[in-house]
Amino acid sequence: MPDDAAAARDAAEEESAFSHPPVDPDALASYGDHPDQVIDFYAPRGEIPAGAPAPLVVLLHGGAWRARYDRRHVTPFADFLARRGFAVANVEYRRGAEHPADGDPVAGPPAGRWPDTLDDIAAAVDALPALVRETLPQADARRMVLTGHSAGGHLALWAAARHVLPADAPWRTDRPAPLRGVVALAPIADFDVADKLDVCGGAARQFLGGGMEFAERRPYADPAFLLPTGIATTLVQGRADIVVPAAVAESYADAAAKSGEVVGLTLLEDVGHFPLIDPAADACAVVAEEIAQLAW
Repeated sequence: MPDDAAAARDAAEEESAFSHPPVDPDALASYGDHPDQVIDFYAPRGEIPAGAPAPLVVLLHGGAWRARYDRRHVTPFADFLARRGFAVANVEYRRGAEHPADGDPVAGPPAGRWPDTLDDIAAAVDALPALVRETLPQADARRMVLTGHSAGGHLALWAAARHVLPADAPWRTDRPAPLRGVVALAPIADFDVADKLDVCGGAARQFLGGGMEFAERRPYADPAFLLPTGIATTLVQGRADIVVPAAVAESYADAAAKSGEVVGLTLLEDVGHFPLIDPAADACAVVAEEIAQLAW
């Protein structure tokens, strides 16, 4: 259990990150028929070379894959990135229902929908090049960086690893995605470690299912299984994070090293979970710089 000082800091950081008013997108596009299968687009607002399209940051929000957290809470972060010269695609996707199907309030809101959440991320990434051409011509989909926070960090790592999924996975691709790289922010990157630490109230086990389902589905969903990817990857993690502790990212980086792949791991002192997406925090500028190093 975190001590009182750590809990108080986490609460203050969360309050700051969620204090910014939502920022409306410049355009909206659908990649499916479900109301959650939509993408908000933000045009670059900063200085970019004359006549040159801007790199595209694909943003996957967190929230433990639960319905109560949608893309609106990262719209200030999307705007922050757009003001730094990036084009941004803020992706919505289906998450866990607000209430358990069996009506048991003790169970709490479930995390994720299997397989719908992964269906949506795969469909959104596949649809993006055409949607960008139609909706945001200022963006260059050939210079695309995936980024995501917390559960969204998991989804970013997973989306970049579809070419190494098991052969029978419906989301598998026959070649790596044309990405400049991935910047995963405090990602739920190793489901075994996250489960042992009870990250987000057991969200990883809720997402995959209990019992045998958790073990059977991990090779299809757990980034720590999907290595090496051959895609440039950086993790940004606060050392003071009590929501998704640094041990989760560190375990993924260790797994990558054992697979022969070097994954960058930027550990930020005195930083918790939420400053990584808080435009008022210094950590957010670090995140933007990590994205820039891959994108430009």
